[in-house]
Amino acid sequence: MKRNILVELLTFWKNWHFRLLLDLTAKMKFCLPWRSMGAFVTARHQDEEIEMTRMAVQFELEDLNMRPDPEPLLTEMIHEAAYKENTVGLHRFCPPENIAKINRDVLHSYLRTYYTPDRMVLAGVGVEHEHLVDCARKYLLGVRPAWGSTEAVNVDRSVAQYTGGIVKLERDMSSVSLGPTPIPELTHIMVGLESCSFLEEDFIPFAVLNMMMGGGGSFSAGGPGKGMFSRLYLNVLNRHHWMYNATSYHHSYEDTGLLCIHASADPRQVREMVEIITKEFILMGGAVDSVELERAKTQLMSMLMMNLESRPVIFEDVGRQVLATRSRKLPHELCALIRDVKPDDVKRVASGMLRGRPAVAALGDLADLPTYEHIQAALSSKDGRLPRTYRLFR
Repeated sequence: MKRNILVELLTFWKNWHFRLLLDLTAKMKFCLPWRSMGAFVTARHQDEEIEMTRMAVQFELEDLNMRPDPEPLLTEMIHEAAYKENTVGLHRFCPPENIAKINRDVLHSYLRTYYTPDRMVLAGVGVEHEHLVDCARKYLLGVRPAWGSTEAVNVDRSVAQYTGGIVKLERDMSSVSLGPTPIPELTHIMVGLESCSFLEEDFIPFAVLNMMMGGGGSFSAGGPGKGMFSRLYLNVLNRHHWMYNATSYHHSYEDTGLLCIHASADPRQVREMVEIITKEFILMGGAVDSVELERAKTQLMSMLMMNLESRPVIFEDVGRQVLATRSRKLPHELCALIRDVKPDDVKRVASGMLRGRPAVAALGDLADLPTYEHIQAALSSKDGRLPRTYRLFR
């Protein structure tokens, strides 16, 4: 059983049982029952609450296949295609047949392996540093956890291996959205290429490139900060009325990264849609206009600063950065790195990215989907055009 199967159940379990307390000391005291009564639950209600959590996970999995927005499923598929059977390419969602297998012993085994001091960060925002340290010493040091203190097994530290490839899922999307004004039946395509990890210097140029591509849905309202002058709006959505979505995403991890474009359109125009996306990838490696670059950098800095106005986001930012890099870059340092990005930097990282094999995820009616070899050939060409195909009969 893959360990990521356990994360899904742990997430629900944690969200179900944690209650916000006003005082920091009270929060630390709330952790004490872990030592004697089991992870997150009391012995009296343990079986019932595990069963309730299983039901919640089952509902989430069913909802995943019914929701009109396919982005979570496509993200899962594009990672599976890009990193075939390794690391971040493994399934993130729990297979339904494994839900019943997760019990107290399995959860304790997971906690014993991954909830170790060298993999934890204690972060605080709006609290005096010394008070936080005192609370940690009082309530966390010298404590025997409920899952035991036996030596953990070796953690899998495999490095992500980018493979490229294609994952297809034929599905009737005509009944996804019911009602008096249903969403039209659409085919969804996501094309991606390997970028870089967040530890590399090219991470910032890739972030600017992703912002420069931008995009969104065809029904997005305009306004400041909506990216209506990004490339995917100007070159795709504004020129092709039949395109319902064209959005750029950048996923970055400790040892790899993936920049991809999600597009959706009527199943009869899948081939044309794929060619439009491959052309946009080729244009990434071309000339970068100074005006669009400055606009992308300004928008990226604006989003960064606006997000950090929220204290919970600051808390998460501190924890994630320290856990991933052992240090934290302050907002003004990140803004300085963004300002230093030059047109040549964007062109360089895009050109290097285009030399790799593509990853493709396709969902819906795929009768007119080009072959993987044709998509790869288009991304290797100068203009991004798909090879011409000829049919004797239609």
